[in-house]
Amino acid sequence: MKKSIILLFISLLLSPLCIKAHQPEFSTAGFFRLADSGREIYSMNPAWRFYKGNCVGAEAVNFNDRSWEVVSLPHGIEYLPTEASGCVNYQGEVWYRKHFTPDATLKGKKLFLHFEAIMGKSKIYVNGKLLSEHFGGYLPAVVDVTDALEFGKDNLIAVWADNSNDPNYPPGKQQEVLDFTYFGGIYRDCWLVAHNQIFITDPNYENEEAGGGLFVAYDNVSDLSAEVLLKIQIRNSGKKAFKGVVEYELQQPDGQQIAFLNSVIRVKSGKAASSSDKLTVKNPMLWSPETPTLYNLIVRVRDEQGNVIDGYRRRIGIRSIEFKGEAGFWLNGRPYETPLIGANRHQDFAIVGNAVPNSIHWRDAKKLRDAGMKVIRNAHCPQDPAFMDACDELGLFVIVNTPGWQFWNDAPVFAQRVYSDIRNMVRRDRNHPCVWMWEPILNETWYPADFAQNAHDIVKAEYPYPYCYSGCDSEAKGKEHFQILFTHPLNGGGGAYSTNHIKKQITYFTREWGDNVDDWNSHNSPSRVARNWGEQAMLIQAQHYACPPYKYTSYDALYRTPRQHVGGCLWHSFDHQRGYHPDPFYGGVMDVFRQPKYSYYMFMSQRSPRKEKRLFKTGPMVYIAHEMTPFSGKDVTVYSNCDEVRLTYLKGGKTQTYVRTPEKEEMPYPIITFKDAYDFMQDKALSRQGKQADVYLLAEGLIDGKVVATHKVYPARRPEKLLLWIDNEGVDLKADGSDFITVIAAVADKNGNIKRLNNYTIKFQVEGEGHILGGANNLANPASVRWGTAPVLIQSTLKPGKIKITASVLFEGSQMPSSAVLELESKPGTFPQIYSQEESAFIPTFTGQGTNSLTLKSETQLEKERLQKAKNAEKLKEVEQQQEEFGEKK
Repeated sequence: MKKSIILLFISLLLSPLCIKAHQPEFSTAGFFRLADSGREIYSMNPAWRFYKGNCVGAEAVNFNDRSWEVVSLPHGIEYLPTEASGCVNYQGEVWYRKHFTPDATLKGKKLFLHFEAIMGKSKIYVNGKLLSEHFGGYLPAVVDVTDALEFGKDNLIAVWADNSNDPNYPPGKQQEVLDFTYFGGIYRDCWLVAHNQIFITDPNYENEEAGGGLFVAYDNVSDLSAEVLLKIQIRNSGKKAFKGVVEYELQQPDGQQIAFLNSVIRVKSGKAASSSDKLTVKNPMLWSPETPTLYNLIVRVRDEQGNVIDGYRRRIGIRSIEFKGEAGFWLNGRPYETPLIGANRHQDFAIVGNAVPNSIHWRDAKKLRDAGMKVIRNAHCPQDPAFMDACDELGLFVIVNTPGWQFWNDAPVFAQRVYSDIRNMVRRDRNHPCVWMWEPILNETWYPADFAQNAHDIVKAEYPYPYCYSGCDSEAKGKEHFQILFTHPLNGGGGAYSTNHIKKQITYFTREWGDNVDDWNSHNSPSRVARNWGEQAMLIQAQHYACPPYKYTSYDALYRTPRQHVGGCLWHSFDHQRGYHPDPFYGGVMDVFRQPKYSYYMFMSQRSPRKEKRLFKTGPMVYIAHEMTPFSGKDVTVYSNCDEVRLTYLKGGKTQTYVRTPEKEEMPYPIITFKDAYDFMQDKALSRQGKQADVYLLAEGLIDGKVVATHKVYPARRPEKLLLWIDNEGVDLKADGSDFITVIAAVADKNGNIKRLNNYTIKFQVEGEGHILGGANNLANPASVRWGTAPVLIQSTLKPGKIKITASVLFEGSQMPSSAVLELESKPGTFPQIYSQEESAFIPTFTGQGTNSLTLKSETQLEKERLQKAKNAEKLKEVEQQQEEFGEKK
């Protein structure tokens, strides 16, 4: 029998005294924990035995899995290089086996395993018994394990999964002809939900139309009042009939109670019952992208004696959504002032594919909201619940998609599984205020005529309340059933689904824009730019997305549409891997590590210059898209949302000023170009005089004549050191064995200016409670410097503590850039975890180049390096002087 442990990690950062930055919270299995409710949630993520391939009999309890690797969830089968397109990822069968001994406190509880997603088709066994078979990789698989677990002994959960090509369930299309990568594994969280025999059900388990669990909707929403519509299902697994009350308490963000309601409910033994109620909220704080106010709805089920026997918390946002044809999009009873412009999102990340922790989903949403985006299309599938939680909190509207792309199978089973996906995505996401519209049709697919109507009707049946809308391609069969059609604006010059037949009652939206390929085999496009291709390529991408000199759907074109066309989503927010093409998609405004390109700052410059206290960035900004290299152009591009931008080149040198003319019909803040503002020869002349500090570009953004934003750029000089920083949006690294952060190394001169043009390779070393994801075989470590930086992913262990990261150039020498050291501390995890301590000891770690036992540099060694650098710098002056005396002086 294997010893097991239940570890309860209570985050110290919940204390206001300890909070230095906002720490987001995430739902579990569709709810937020509520103390003293009789309901507990446990993370099942740590310590699963894993095997890649077919393995007959692996579901059996007595199967010997000791030779298998031990991994933690989320898990994506493998680590991949950052250039992992063209079907280099594994497709096929995999097995997972988890050993644990249930704690005695769980005895007598109702127990459910909740897998947020398992890629492909899957089978779930508990103690050798098949309990569930699931088809599709993007929605929950929920299993009642109450009667399958055995107390006082070792238990086994075994999961078989297969992400091979299979036309019988969506997306159905072979990966070899699929435009995204069909990664595998149990790549989202797994929870164990424990509650009493009388409990609030899970809508993805109950399979009841517009039912199961808690359903929150709205009606008659205005600034003066709003109706909160409530429907709940309670199941009684006990032996006696139940009579009690469902208690609803609505709290403002500050904890103040603003509404309270009790509702009597009776449930027969072995049955479920539902009740519907309504709360009226006076003077509601309405949810919007600009003010994403979230109320806490606390639900408790009490017995006749007043004891709480189940309950949880949901975050809700009160808002009304209306699409009014010619009148455009209305939010909270008013026409929305501007087009909603955002981007599509695949969730895959460098090295790990789709297997990213909740913190990464929040960071993605934060980065996109900081860029001024207000709507995200979940391409082409329902995404992680954590991403939906983040969009609720940050004010990002979401278009929720059915899994599928350019594929239809006439076999009846395929349609039935698509319909099942539509139902379950609505059941999973219906309570999120961020849901803007549903996209239940299959993307870019020539499906049968009746499919579109069936898809539309299923959404309406599953969401039979106001403010529910669905969208469809404007040239697809069955489009007449939809209120919103996807098309390109007429002044955008055409596109895949442009239409000249505008109907007054229809609202139009561009679901994908920005790509401009030469042909659909080669895929060369001014939109597809790898970050390391440098300055000129990134400037062209940003101009193409903003307002190109040719007719094409762009930010400018979308902004100038009539109200009936309500915006569009860029294809795509981040670089990502693909199946049918050997190149990754490089069209993101950020790369696979979420490092920004120039186009990211172009989008940021379109946000309002009004400074507000929000979780996302607001206010004036100015950014110089110029690196001052010998190969940089003479013209200087600046992105800003200020009324006036002043550019100064050289200390005491020339100044150019750009004044905005808002009366022009164009995107809110056009790209600014200062002509002939940079000349490398002037840099050279001043540098030869020892006046390097006088060489810079300074941009100042002014509003009402006052400087409100600045950005200063110096040319990078001799590379002398490495820099290290954490890219985590202020979110702590949690010691749950799954969380990770991005740490970025950069090559810099002595003043910290990043040297963009170099070909160094950086090696990382880690000690303490963390390790590197990937490895030498996947080019994760050592990492090549690209456009001045080299990122690495650092994952926590199961123990909170300090982590020390050292970055050095691969081939060190007395004149090479000095190493950098970064120290951080992982914090206790948020949720209790169930795992075998014996198994967890075998979780592999990768701390450095090719081995787990690298000897790290001591502080003494690093100090010696710094002293040696100083001596070398003195000697170097002699060399420089001699070059000056014998070299060209002009």
